[in-house]
Amino acid sequence: MLKIIPLGGLGEIGLNMMVFEYGDSAFIVDVGLMFPEDYMLGIDYVIPDMNYIKQIKSNISGVVLTHAHEDHIGALPYLLKEMNLPIYGTPFTLGVVRKKLEEHGLFLPVSLHEISPRSKLELGVFELEFIRVCHSAVDGVGIAIKTPLGLVIHTGDFKISHTSAAGMITDVNKFAQYGEKGVLALLSDSTNVEREGYTISDQEVGDTLGRISTGRKGRIIIGLFASSITRIQQVIDIAKAINRKVIFNGRSIETSVNIAKNLGYINILEEMEIGLEQISEFPDEEIIIITTGSQGEPMAALARMAAGTHKQIKIKKEDTVILSSKFIPGNEKAITKIINDLYRRGADVIYEKISQIHVSGHAFQEELKLMINLTRPKYFIPIHGEYRHLVLHSRLAEQVGIVKENILLAENGQIIEFDQNGGKVQDSIVTGRVLIDGKGVGDVGRSVLKERRDLSEDGLVIVNMAFDEETGIVTFGPEIVSRGFVFETETGHLLEDAKCVILEIVEEIGPEVPDRARKIRSKISKALRKYFFFTIKRRPVILPFILEV
Repeated sequence: MLKIIPLGGLGEIGLNMMVFEYGDSAFIVDVGLMFPEDYMLGIDYVIPDMNYIKQIKSNISGVVLTHAHEDHIGALPYLLKEMNLPIYGTPFTLGVVRKKLEEHGLFLPVSLHEISPRSKLELGVFELEFIRVCHSAVDGVGIAIKTPLGLVIHTGDFKISHTSAAGMITDVNKFAQYGEKGVLALLSDSTNVEREGYTISDQEVGDTLGRISTGRKGRIIIGLFASSITRIQQVIDIAKAINRKVIFNGRSIETSVNIAKNLGYINILEEMEIGLEQISEFPDEEIIIITTGSQGEPMAALARMAAGTHKQIKIKKEDTVILSSKFIPGNEKAITKIINDLYRRGADVIYEKISQIHVSGHAFQEELKLMINLTRPKYFIPIHGEYRHLVLHSRLAEQVGIVKENILLAENGQIIEFDQNGGKVQDSIVTGRVLIDGKGVGDVGRSVLKERRDLSEDGLVIVNMAFDEETGIVTFGPEIVSRGFVFETETGHLLEDAKCVILEIVEEIGPEVPDRARKIRSKISKALRKYFFFTIKRRPVILPFILEV
Protein backbone atom coordinates (compact mmCIF):
# COMPACT_ATOMS: atom_id res chain seq x y z
CA MET A 1 0.00 0.00 0.00
CA LEU A 2 1.23 3.48 -0.93
CA LYS A 3 0.59 6.17 1.65
CA ILE A 4 0.85 9.93 1.08
CA ILE A 5 0.62 11.83 4.35
CA PRO A 6 0.57 15.65 4.41
CA LEU A 7 1.91 17.02 7.71
CA GLY A 8 1.45 20.65 6.63
CA GLY A 9 0.42 22.80 3.68
CA LEU A 10 -3.04 21.33 3.04
CA GLY A 11 -5.50 23.73 4.66
CA GLU A 12 -3.05 26.62 5.04
CA ILE A 13 -0.49 28.66 3.09
CA GLY A 14 2.96 27.57 4.24
CA LEU A 15 4.16 24.78 6.56
CA ASN A 16 4.60 22.45 3.55
CA MET A 17 5.70 18.94 4.52
CA MET A 18 4.65 15.58 3.09
CA VAL A 19 5.61 11.93 3.67
CA PHE A 20 5.57 9.22 0.99
CA GLU A 21 5.48 5.71 2.40
CA TYR A 22 5.38 2.17 0.99
CA GLY A 23 5.90 -0.71 3.43
CA ASP A 24 9.03 0.07 5.42
CA SER A 25 10.34 2.58 2.86
CA ALA A 26 9.65 6.34 3.21
CA PHE A 27 10.92 9.79 2.29
CA ILE A 28 9.89 13.39 2.97
CA VAL A 29 9.15 16.20 0.52
CA ASP A 30 9.89 19.69 1.96
CA VAL A 31 10.08 20.77 5.59
CA GLY A 32 8.54 24.25 5.70
CA LEU A 33 7.47 26.78 8.29
CA MET A 34 4.84 29.50 8.36
CA PHE A 35 4.89 32.90 9.95
CA PRO A 36 2.64 33.46 12.98
CA GLU A 37 -0.96 34.56 12.66
CA ASP A 38 -2.18 37.69 14.46
CA TYR A 39 -3.39 35.84 17.56
CA MET A 40 0.00 34.12 18.08
CA LEU A 41 1.45 36.90 20.21
CA GLY A 42 5.23 36.78 20.62
CA ILE A 43 5.63 33.69 18.39
CA ASP A 44 8.51 33.79 15.90
CA TYR A 45 7.66 30.83 13.65
CA VAL A 46 5.30 27.89 13.33
CA ILE A 47 6.56 24.45 12.24
CA PRO A 48 4.76 21.15 11.60
CA ASP A 49 4.30 18.59 14.35
CA MET A 50 6.98 15.98 13.58
CA ASN A 51 5.96 13.23 15.99
CA TYR A 52 4.92 10.94 13.14
CA ILE A 53 8.37 11.39 11.57
CA LYS A 54 9.96 10.25 14.84
CA GLN A 55 7.77 7.12 14.82
CA ILE A 56 8.95 6.04 11.34
CA LYS A 57 12.48 7.44 11.64
CA SER A 58 14.20 4.15 10.77
CA ASN A 59 12.23 3.90 7.48
CA ILE A 60 13.09 7.36 6.14
CA SER A 61 15.64 7.42 3.31
CA GLY A 62 15.95 11.20 3.02
CA VAL A 63 14.40 14.64 2.59
CA VAL A 64 13.80 16.09 -0.88
CA LEU A 65 13.46 19.90 -1.18
CA THR A 66 11.58 21.42 -4.12
CA HIS A 67 12.94 24.99 -3.76
CA ALA A 68 14.46 27.52 -1.36
CA HIS A 69 11.45 29.39 0.07
CA GLU A 70 10.95 29.42 3.85
CA ASP A 71 7.58 27.68 3.60
CA HIS A 72 9.45 24.69 2.11
CA ILE A 73 12.82 24.64 3.92
CA GLY A 74 12.38 26.82 7.02
CA ALA A 75 11.71 23.99 9.50
CA LEU A 76 14.61 21.85 8.28
CA PRO A 77 16.97 22.84 11.16
CA TYR A 78 14.37 21.68 13.70
CA LEU A 79 14.04 18.31 11.94
CA LEU A 80 17.83 17.86 11.74
CA LYS A 81 18.15 18.55 15.47
CA GLU A 82 15.95 15.46 15.99
CA MET A 83 17.46 13.18 13.33
CA ASN A 84 20.30 13.48 10.84
CA LEU A 85 18.81 12.60 7.45
CA PRO A 86 20.29 12.98 3.93
CA ILE A 87 19.03 16.17 2.25
CA TYR A 88 18.53 16.43 -1.53
CA GLY A 89 18.09 19.71 -3.41
CA THR A 90 19.22 21.80 -6.35
CA PRO A 91 22.40 23.92 -6.00
CA PHE A 92 20.71 27.22 -5.08
CA THR A 93 18.36 25.49 -2.63
CA LEU A 94 21.26 23.78 -0.86
CA GLY A 95 23.22 27.05 -0.82
CA VAL A 96 20.39 28.69 1.13
CA VAL A 97 20.07 25.60 3.36
CA ARG A 98 23.79 25.71 4.29
CA LYS A 99 23.45 29.34 5.37
CA LYS A 100 20.32 28.54 7.37
CA LEU A 101 22.00 25.66 9.19
CA GLU A 102 24.92 27.94 10.08
CA GLU A 103 22.51 30.51 11.54
CA HIS A 104 20.98 27.78 13.71
CA GLY A 105 24.42 26.66 14.90
CA LEU A 106 24.02 23.25 13.23
CA PHE A 107 27.60 22.32 12.47
CA LEU A 108 27.03 18.56 12.74
CA PRO A 109 27.98 16.67 9.56
CA VAL A 110 24.73 17.15 7.60
CA SER A 111 24.63 15.11 4.40
CA LEU A 112 23.67 17.48 1.56
CA HIS A 113 23.34 16.03 -1.96
CA GLU A 114 22.91 18.11 -5.12
CA ILE A 115 20.31 17.05 -7.66
CA SER A 116 19.43 18.62 -11.01
CA PRO A 117 16.45 18.62 -13.40
CA ARG A 118 16.07 15.32 -15.29
CA SER A 119 18.44 13.58 -12.87
CA LYS A 120 17.19 10.47 -11.06
CA LEU A 121 17.42 9.35 -7.44
CA GLU A 122 16.57 6.08 -5.71
CA LEU A 123 15.18 6.29 -2.18
CA GLY A 124 14.22 2.82 -0.94
CA VAL A 125 11.55 1.40 -3.26
CA PHE A 126 10.97 4.83 -4.83
CA GLU A 127 12.67 6.19 -7.94
CA LEU A 128 12.50 9.98 -8.31
CA GLU A 129 13.11 12.11 -11.40
CA PHE A 130 13.29 15.88 -11.04
CA ILE A 131 11.49 18.22 -13.43
CA ARG A 132 12.41 21.90 -13.88
CA VAL A 133 9.61 24.29 -12.88
CA CYS A 134 9.45 28.07 -13.09
CA HIS A 135 8.77 29.81 -9.77
CA SER A 136 9.69 33.06 -8.04
CA ALA A 137 12.67 31.23 -6.48
CA VAL A 138 15.26 29.94 -8.96
CA ASP A 139 16.22 26.27 -9.19
CA GLY A 140 12.74 24.96 -8.39
CA VAL A 141 11.77 21.39 -9.28
CA GLY A 142 8.73 19.17 -9.43
CA ILE A 143 9.13 15.45 -8.78
CA ALA A 144 8.03 12.39 -10.75
CA ILE A 145 7.88 9.54 -8.21
CA LYS A 146 7.86 5.95 -9.48
CA THR A 147 6.20 3.73 -6.89
CA PRO A 148 5.34 0.02 -6.96
CA LEU A 149 1.72 1.04 -7.64
CA GLY A 150 2.29 3.64 -10.35
CA LEU A 151 3.66 7.09 -11.06
CA VAL A 152 2.90 10.06 -8.79
CA ILE A 153 3.75 13.63 -9.84
CA HIS A 154 4.34 16.37 -7.26
CA THR A 155 4.47 19.76 -9.02
CA GLY A 156 6.10 21.72 -6.20
CA ASP A 157 5.36 25.47 -6.47
CA PHE A 158 5.13 26.32 -10.17
CA LYS A 159 3.84 28.53 -12.94
CA ILE A 160 4.03 27.97 -16.68
CA SER A 161 5.98 30.89 -18.11
CA HIS A 162 7.87 31.10 -21.38
CA THR A 163 10.35 33.78 -20.24
CA SER A 164 12.64 33.47 -17.23
CA ALA A 165 16.25 34.20 -16.31
CA ALA A 166 18.82 31.47 -16.98
CA GLY A 167 16.26 29.51 -19.02
CA MET A 168 14.45 28.28 -15.90
CA ILE A 169 11.07 27.70 -17.52
CA THR A 170 8.71 24.88 -16.62
CA ASP A 171 9.63 21.71 -18.55
CA VAL A 172 6.20 21.08 -20.06
CA ASN A 173 7.68 18.47 -22.39
CA LYS A 174 8.75 16.29 -19.48
CA PHE A 175 5.37 16.57 -17.78
CA ALA A 176 3.74 15.65 -21.12
CA GLN A 177 6.04 12.62 -21.56
CA TYR A 178 4.93 11.29 -18.19
CA GLY A 179 1.32 11.98 -19.17
CA GLU A 180 1.86 9.72 -22.21
CA LYS A 181 3.26 6.92 -20.02
CA GLY A 182 0.42 7.13 -17.51
CA VAL A 183 0.17 9.02 -14.22
CA LEU A 184 -1.53 7.46 -11.21
CA ALA A 185 -1.89 10.72 -9.27
CA LEU A 186 -1.08 14.42 -9.68
CA LEU A 187 -0.40 16.56 -6.62
CA SER A 188 -0.68 20.16 -7.82
CA ASP A 189 -0.03 23.62 -6.30
CA SER A 190 -3.35 25.36 -5.46
CA THR A 191 -2.11 28.76 -4.20
CA ASN A 192 -3.46 30.91 -7.06
CA VAL A 193 -6.48 28.85 -8.09
CA GLU A 194 -8.73 31.88 -7.48
CA ARG A 195 -6.95 33.88 -10.22
CA GLU A 196 -8.36 33.60 -13.74
CA GLY A 197 -6.27 33.41 -16.89
CA TYR A 198 -2.47 33.22 -16.99
CA THR A 199 0.29 34.83 -14.95
CA ILE A 200 1.98 37.74 -16.71
CA SER A 201 5.51 37.07 -17.91
CA ASP A 202 8.69 38.07 -16.11
CA GLN A 203 9.64 39.93 -19.29
CA GLU A 204 6.61 42.23 -18.94
CA VAL A 205 7.57 43.05 -15.37
CA GLY A 206 11.15 43.73 -16.46
CA ASP A 207 9.93 46.07 -19.20
CA THR A 208 7.73 47.95 -16.70
CA LEU A 209 10.61 48.31 -14.24
CA GLY A 210 12.81 49.59 -17.08
CA ARG A 211 10.27 52.25 -18.09
CA ILE A 212 9.81 53.40 -14.47
CA SER A 213 13.57 53.61 -13.86
CA THR A 214 14.47 55.51 -17.03
CA GLY A 215 14.80 59.30 -16.61
CA ARG A 216 14.55 59.37 -12.79
CA LYS A 217 16.63 62.15 -11.22
CA GLY A 218 17.25 60.72 -7.74
CA ARG A 219 18.23 57.31 -6.40
CA ILE A 220 16.13 54.28 -7.24
CA ILE A 221 15.48 51.98 -4.27
CA ILE A 222 13.88 48.61 -5.07
CA GLY A 223 12.45 46.41 -2.29
CA LEU A 224 11.91 42.75 -3.12
CA PHE A 225 12.17 39.21 -1.76
CA ALA A 226 15.75 38.02 -1.27
CA SER A 227 14.95 34.83 -3.19
CA SER A 228 13.76 36.76 -6.30
CA ILE A 229 16.98 36.11 -8.23
CA THR A 230 15.28 36.56 -11.63
CA ARG A 231 14.03 40.02 -10.60
CA ILE A 232 17.42 40.98 -9.17
CA GLN A 233 19.09 40.11 -12.48
CA GLN A 234 16.49 42.18 -14.32
CA VAL A 235 17.28 45.19 -12.10
CA ILE A 236 21.02 44.70 -12.72
CA ASP A 237 20.38 44.68 -16.48
CA ILE A 238 18.28 47.86 -16.16
CA ALA A 239 21.06 49.51 -14.10
CA LYS A 240 23.56 48.66 -16.83
CA ALA A 241 21.29 50.11 -19.52
CA ILE A 242 20.80 53.45 -17.70
CA ASN A 243 24.38 53.70 -16.38
CA ARG A 244 23.74 53.25 -12.66
CA LYS A 245 25.78 51.55 -9.94
CA VAL A 246 24.13 48.79 -7.87
CA ILE A 247 24.18 48.49 -4.06
CA PHE A 248 22.84 45.35 -2.32
CA ASN A 249 21.56 46.22 1.16
CA GLY A 250 20.15 43.76 3.69
CA ARG A 251 21.61 40.54 5.09
CA SER A 252 19.24 38.15 3.31
CA ILE A 253 19.65 39.93 -0.06
CA GLU A 254 23.44 39.88 0.27
CA THR A 255 23.41 36.16 1.16
CA SER A 256 21.12 35.19 -1.75
CA VAL A 257 23.08 37.30 -4.24
CA ASN A 258 26.41 35.78 -3.18
CA ILE A 259 25.02 32.24 -3.56
CA ALA A 260 23.48 33.08 -6.95
CA LYS A 261 26.68 34.76 -8.20
CA ASN A 262 28.76 31.70 -7.26
CA LEU A 263 26.34 29.48 -9.20
CA GLY A 264 26.26 31.78 -12.22
CA TYR A 265 22.59 32.70 -11.78
CA ILE A 266 23.46 36.39 -11.32
CA ASN A 267 25.89 38.20 -13.59
CA ILE A 268 27.06 41.71 -12.73
CA LEU A 269 30.13 43.60 -13.93
CA GLU A 270 32.61 44.15 -11.11
CA GLU A 271 32.69 47.92 -11.69
CA MET A 272 28.87 48.15 -11.44
CA GLU A 273 28.61 46.83 -7.88
CA ILE A 274 29.58 49.19 -5.06
CA GLY A 275 29.43 48.94 -1.27
CA LEU A 276 27.16 51.01 0.96
CA GLU A 277 30.17 52.91 2.26
CA GLN A 278 30.78 54.25 -1.29
CA ILE A 279 27.30 55.73 -1.74
CA SER A 280 28.46 59.31 -1.14
CA GLU A 281 31.07 59.02 -3.90
CA PHE A 282 28.45 58.95 -6.69
CA PRO A 283 25.65 61.32 -7.71
CA ASP A 284 22.12 60.19 -6.72
CA GLU A 285 21.12 59.75 -10.38
CA GLU A 286 23.78 57.02 -10.72
CA ILE A 287 22.58 54.79 -7.86
CA ILE A 288 20.19 51.81 -7.65
CA ILE A 289 19.76 50.17 -4.25
CA ILE A 290 18.31 46.64 -4.07
CA THR A 291 17.06 45.96 -0.56
CA THR A 292 14.81 43.90 1.72
CA GLY A 293 11.64 44.80 3.59
CA SER A 294 8.93 44.85 0.92
CA GLN A 295 6.54 43.15 3.40
CA GLY A 296 6.91 45.79 6.11
CA GLU A 297 9.19 43.71 8.32
CA PRO A 298 10.06 46.11 11.18
CA MET A 299 13.82 45.44 11.27
CA ALA A 300 14.39 45.19 7.50
CA ALA A 301 16.41 47.83 5.68
CA LEU A 302 13.45 49.46 3.90
CA ALA A 303 11.48 49.86 7.14
CA ARG A 304 14.49 51.55 8.74
CA MET A 305 14.82 53.91 5.75
CA ALA A 306 11.12 54.81 6.02
CA ALA A 307 11.44 55.42 9.77
CA GLY A 308 14.62 57.49 9.32
CA THR A 309 16.69 55.10 11.47
CA HIS A 310 18.89 53.59 8.73
CA LYS A 311 22.46 54.66 9.51
CA GLN A 312 23.71 55.04 5.93
CA ILE A 313 20.62 55.68 3.79
CA LYS A 314 18.37 58.70 4.41
CA ILE A 315 15.39 59.10 2.09
CA LYS A 316 15.57 62.23 -0.08
CA LYS A 317 12.90 64.14 -1.99
CA GLU A 318 13.81 62.89 -5.46
CA ASP A 319 14.22 59.22 -4.46
CA THR A 320 12.00 56.65 -6.18
CA VAL A 321 11.07 53.59 -4.09
CA ILE A 322 9.68 50.55 -5.93
CA LEU A 323 8.09 47.68 -3.97
CA SER A 324 8.45 44.81 -6.44
CA SER A 325 6.42 42.21 -4.57
CA LYS A 326 2.78 41.55 -3.78
CA PHE A 327 1.10 42.44 -0.49
CA ILE A 328 1.04 39.15 1.42
CA PRO A 329 -2.27 38.85 3.35
CA GLY A 330 -1.74 39.96 6.94
CA ASN A 331 1.08 42.35 6.04
CA GLU A 332 -1.05 45.09 4.45
CA LYS A 333 -1.01 47.45 7.44
CA ALA A 334 2.75 47.21 7.91
CA ILE A 335 3.37 47.77 4.19
CA THR A 336 1.03 50.75 3.91
CA LYS A 337 2.69 52.31 6.96
CA ILE A 338 6.05 52.11 5.20
CA ILE A 339 4.54 53.57 2.02
CA ASN A 340 3.03 56.47 3.98
CA ASP A 341 6.31 57.11 5.83
CA LEU A 342 8.25 57.10 2.55
CA TYR A 343 5.83 59.62 1.05
CA ARG A 344 6.23 61.82 4.15
CA ARG A 345 9.97 61.89 3.53
CA GLY A 346 9.42 63.08 -0.02
CA ALA A 347 9.99 59.87 -2.00
CA ASP A 348 7.88 58.74 -4.94
CA VAL A 349 6.59 55.25 -4.13
CA ILE A 350 5.49 52.71 -6.75
CA TYR A 351 3.85 49.45 -5.69
CA GLU A 352 1.74 46.61 -7.05
CA LYS A 353 -1.64 48.35 -6.71
CA ILE A 354 -0.63 51.23 -8.96
CA SER A 355 1.74 49.53 -11.43
CA GLN A 356 2.41 46.05 -12.85
CA ILE A 357 5.77 45.55 -11.12
CA HIS A 358 5.27 42.08 -9.68
CA VAL A 359 4.44 38.68 -11.08
CA SER A 360 3.32 35.75 -8.98
CA GLY A 361 5.35 32.56 -8.85
CA HIS A 362 2.19 30.43 -8.65
CA ALA A 363 0.08 29.24 -11.60
CA PHE A 364 -3.27 30.84 -12.42
CA GLN A 365 -6.34 28.82 -13.48
CA GLU A 366 -5.43 28.28 -17.14
CA GLU A 367 -1.93 27.07 -16.20
CA LEU A 368 -3.38 24.72 -13.58
CA LYS A 369 -5.73 23.28 -16.24
CA LEU A 370 -2.76 22.88 -18.59
CA MET A 371 -0.81 20.93 -15.94
CA ILE A 372 -3.73 18.52 -15.54
CA ASN A 373 -4.06 18.12 -19.32
CA LEU A 374 -0.31 17.55 -19.74
CA THR A 375 -0.11 14.81 -17.09
CA ARG A 376 -3.61 13.31 -17.54
CA PRO A 377 -3.67 11.71 -14.08
CA LYS A 378 -6.14 9.05 -12.97
CA TYR A 379 -6.34 10.65 -9.51
CA PHE A 380 -6.03 14.34 -8.63
CA ILE A 381 -4.89 15.69 -5.23
CA PRO A 382 -4.86 19.48 -4.69
CA ILE A 383 -2.02 20.62 -2.38
CA HIS A 384 -0.44 23.85 -1.09
CA GLY A 385 -3.37 26.06 -0.14
CA GLU A 386 -6.07 26.96 2.34
CA TYR A 387 -9.14 24.72 2.33
CA ARG A 388 -11.03 26.98 -0.09
CA HIS A 389 -8.11 26.75 -2.54
CA LEU A 390 -8.17 22.96 -2.37
CA VAL A 391 -11.95 22.88 -3.00
CA LEU A 392 -11.73 25.31 -5.94
CA HIS A 393 -8.81 23.36 -7.45
CA SER A 394 -10.88 20.16 -7.14
CA ARG A 395 -13.71 21.83 -9.09
CA LEU A 396 -11.24 23.02 -11.72
CA ALA A 397 -10.00 19.42 -12.15
CA GLU A 398 -13.60 18.28 -12.67
CA GLN A 399 -14.01 20.89 -15.42
CA VAL A 400 -11.12 19.39 -17.38
CA GLY A 401 -12.35 15.82 -17.14
CA ILE A 402 -11.14 14.28 -13.86
CA VAL A 403 -13.85 11.98 -12.49
CA LYS A 404 -15.25 13.39 -9.23
CA GLU A 405 -14.69 10.08 -7.39
CA ASN A 406 -10.99 10.27 -8.33
CA ILE A 407 -10.44 13.72 -6.80
CA LEU A 408 -8.97 13.15 -3.34
CA LEU A 409 -9.51 16.23 -1.14
CA ALA A 410 -7.39 15.82 1.98
CA GLU A 411 -6.19 17.98 4.87
CA ASN A 412 -3.15 17.79 7.12
CA GLY A 413 -2.85 14.47 8.93
CA GLN A 414 -5.24 12.58 6.64
CA ILE A 415 -3.73 9.52 4.96
CA ILE A 416 -4.15 9.23 1.19
CA GLU A 417 -3.88 5.51 0.42
CA PHE A 418 -3.41 3.65 -2.87
CA ASP A 419 -3.64 -0.10 -3.35
CA GLN A 420 -4.51 -2.43 -6.23
CA ASN A 421 -8.15 -1.29 -6.02
CA GLY A 422 -7.42 2.43 -6.30
CA GLY A 423 -7.01 5.46 -4.06
CA LYS A 424 -8.95 6.94 -1.16
CA VAL A 425 -8.54 9.22 1.83
CA GLN A 426 -8.44 6.80 4.75
CA ASP A 427 -7.74 7.27 8.46
CA SER A 428 -5.52 10.00 9.85
CA ILE A 429 -2.57 10.57 12.13
CA VAL A 430 -2.16 13.12 14.89
CA THR A 431 -0.60 16.26 13.47
CA GLY A 432 -0.68 19.96 14.16
CA ARG A 433 1.47 23.02 14.66
CA VAL A 434 4.45 23.56 16.93
CA LEU A 435 5.12 27.15 18.00
CA ILE A 436 8.67 28.53 18.12
CA ASP A 437 9.29 31.36 20.59
CA GLY A 438 12.96 32.31 20.85
CA LYS A 439 14.83 29.10 21.60
CA GLY A 440 11.72 27.41 22.95
CA VAL A 441 10.25 24.73 20.70
CA GLY A 442 6.68 23.72 21.50
CA ASP A 443 6.70 25.14 25.04
CA VAL A 444 4.05 27.71 24.14
CA GLY A 445 0.59 26.24 23.69
CA ARG A 446 -3.01 27.42 23.63
CA SER A 447 -3.15 28.26 27.34
CA VAL A 448 -0.03 30.46 27.15
CA LEU A 449 -1.36 32.20 24.03
CA LYS A 450 -4.65 32.83 25.84
CA GLU A 451 -2.78 34.35 28.78
CA ARG A 452 -0.79 36.58 26.40
CA ARG A 453 -3.99 37.64 24.67
CA ASP A 454 -5.64 38.46 28.01
CA LEU A 455 -2.59 40.47 29.09
CA SER A 456 -2.52 42.33 25.77
CA GLU A 457 -6.23 43.18 25.90
CA ASP A 458 -6.85 44.02 29.57
CA GLY A 459 -3.46 44.35 31.24
CA LEU A 460 -2.13 43.17 34.59
CA VAL A 461 -2.78 44.16 38.21
CA ILE A 462 -0.36 43.01 40.93
CA VAL A 463 -1.24 43.15 44.63
CA ASN A 464 1.61 43.03 47.16
CA MET A 465 0.84 42.56 50.87
CA ALA A 466 2.57 41.10 53.97
CA PHE A 467 1.19 39.90 57.36
CA ASP A 468 2.79 39.30 60.70
CA GLU A 469 2.62 35.51 61.05
CA GLU A 470 1.80 35.58 64.78
CA THR A 471 -0.62 38.50 65.07
CA GLY A 472 -2.08 38.48 61.57
CA ILE A 473 -1.65 42.26 61.34
CA VAL A 474 -0.87 43.79 57.93
CA THR A 475 2.78 44.91 58.02
CA PHE A 476 3.07 45.99 54.38
CA GLY A 477 0.54 47.10 51.79
CA PRO A 478 -1.73 46.58 50.20
CA GLU A 479 0.35 47.93 47.31
CA ILE A 480 -1.22 47.82 43.85
CA VAL A 481 0.90 47.94 40.69
CA SER A 482 -0.72 47.87 37.24
CA ARG A 483 0.74 47.35 33.76
CA GLY A 484 -1.27 47.91 30.59
CA PHE A 485 -4.43 48.45 32.64
CA VAL A 486 -4.95 52.14 33.50
CA PHE A 487 -2.88 55.31 33.51
CA GLU A 488 -2.44 55.51 37.27
CA THR A 489 -2.10 59.29 37.61
CA GLU A 490 -5.39 59.78 35.75
CA THR A 491 -7.44 57.17 37.60
CA GLY A 492 -5.66 56.97 40.94
CA HIS A 493 -8.99 56.81 42.77
CA LEU A 494 -9.75 53.49 41.04
CA LEU A 495 -6.72 51.80 42.57
CA GLU A 496 -7.23 53.51 45.94
CA ASP A 497 -10.79 52.17 46.05
CA ALA A 498 -9.43 48.74 45.10
CA LYS A 499 -7.25 48.86 48.23
CA CYS A 500 -10.40 49.31 50.30
CA VAL A 501 -11.87 46.17 48.68
CA ILE A 502 -8.70 44.27 49.67
CA LEU A 503 -8.73 45.52 53.28
CA GLU A 504 -12.38 44.49 53.68
CA ILE A 505 -11.41 40.94 52.69
CA VAL A 506 -8.51 40.96 55.19
CA GLU A 507 -10.87 42.00 57.98
CA GLU A 508 -13.41 39.37 56.94
CA ILE A 509 -10.84 36.54 57.06
CA GLY A 510 -9.38 36.87 60.55
CA PRO A 511 -6.03 35.62 61.92
CA GLU A 512 -7.64 32.53 63.41
CA VAL A 513 -8.73 31.15 60.01
CA PRO A 514 -6.51 28.23 58.92
CA ASP A 515 -4.61 28.56 55.63
CA ARG A 516 -5.43 32.27 55.78
CA ALA A 517 -2.96 33.54 53.12
CA ARG A 518 -4.25 31.17 50.43
CA LYS A 519 -7.89 32.06 51.14
CA ILE A 520 -7.18 35.80 51.10
CA ARG A 521 -5.29 35.41 47.82
CA SER A 522 -8.17 33.56 46.20
CA LYS A 523 -10.83 35.99 47.43
CA ILE A 524 -8.82 39.07 46.37
CA SER A 525 -8.58 37.73 42.79
CA LYS A 526 -12.34 37.19 42.55
CA ALA A 527 -13.30 40.44 44.28
CA LEU A 528 -10.97 42.65 42.22
CA ARG A 529 -12.08 41.01 38.99
CA LYS A 530 -15.71 41.82 39.82
CA TYR A 531 -14.85 45.33 41.05
CA PHE A 532 -12.87 46.33 37.93
CA PHE A 533 -15.49 44.91 35.57
CA PHE A 534 -18.28 46.73 37.45
CA THR A 535 -16.44 50.07 37.44
CA ILE A 536 -14.71 50.22 34.01
CA LYS A 537 -15.82 47.03 32.18
CA ARG A 538 -12.30 45.54 32.03
CA ARG A 539 -10.97 42.17 33.10
CA PRO A 540 -7.26 42.54 33.93
CA VAL A 541 -5.17 39.56 35.00
CA ILE A 542 -4.97 39.73 38.83
CA LEU A 543 -1.79 38.48 40.58
CA PRO A 544 -1.92 38.73 44.38
CA PHE A 545 1.36 38.16 46.27
CA ILE A 546 0.56 37.56 49.97
CA LEU A 547 3.45 36.90 52.38
CA GLU A 548 3.45 35.88 56.05
CA VAL A 549 6.56 37.09 57.88
